[in-house]
Amino acid sequence: MSAGADGGGGAAAAVRSAEGSPREEGFVPSALGTREHWDAVYERELQTFQEYGDTGEIWFGEESMNRLIRWMQKHKIPLDASVLDIGTGNGVFLVELAKFGFSNITGIDYSPSAIQLSGSIIEKEGFSNIKLKVEDFLNLSTKLSGFHICIDKGTFDAISLNPDNAVEKRKQYVKSLSRVLKVKGFFLITSCNWTKEELLNEFSEG
Repeated sequence: MSAGADGGGGAAAAVRSAEGSPREEGFVPSALGTREHWDAVYERELQTFQEYGDTGEIWFGEESMNRLIRWMQKHKIPLDASVLDIGTGNGVFLVELAKFGFSNITGIDYSPSAIQLSGSIIEKEGFSNIKLKVEDFLNLSTKLSGFHICIDKGTFDAISLNPDNAVEKRKQYVKSLSRVLKVKGFFLITSCNWTKEELLNEFSEG
């Protein structure tokens, strides 16, 4: 398993915040780590899109999406490689991947409103071959497996803030990742809470 987007031998490219390293017991719990929060966020964003056509926030900005795609191009990832976007949100990154020619793309999110929003945005952009599924990455169905590329832009960060046993949820995330990612696949993660070294440590098992 490799992590990263900086091209440094598959090492993790983790954007660092000023909050410092996570304590052993985890980060300070936050509503950002709860499903209720994200359901509410995407219900609002879905309504805004339906009324005004606004696609909503791009996590970590457009540059983060471009950086990930540049990494995939640099490492000659085939355009038909199977790609899983974990916690796809509004699906804008899926659209960018499709625009660059990637043809085997799946986006999952545990919020039905997020999947509805991403479906609407993808339809507006004219793409019909992008797969979307309501899936909780910590409680996956057996159908998801065998991906060449798994991408996370902020989902692991959110899980790390869950008020209900975040440490155990992080371990479950790693188990789920090892199940869906092919043995020689790549895991690309963007984070504002973890350093490269911390991420490599978190994901070393499995």
